[in-house]
Amino acid sequence: MPIKFKETQTTVDRATGKKSTRNFYMQSTALKELLDVYTATRTEPKMRQKVRNELVKRKVELPVLES
Repeated sequence: MPIKFKETQTTVDRATGKKSTRNFYMQSTALKELLDVYTATRTEPKMRQKVRNELVKRKVELPVLES
């Protein structure tokens, strides 16, 4: 299964009552957003590792994190 970036989002169209589901996967997330999450100071280690794995897969140079 693909790796999730965020929780799945379910929205309901008020006019028709139809539900639509939107998934947020690492492979479909923009590079800029991945880099922003990776360099943020509040990112949990588990999420940072998931993002790091995706950046390595895309062969992107990892930014240096400040302590």
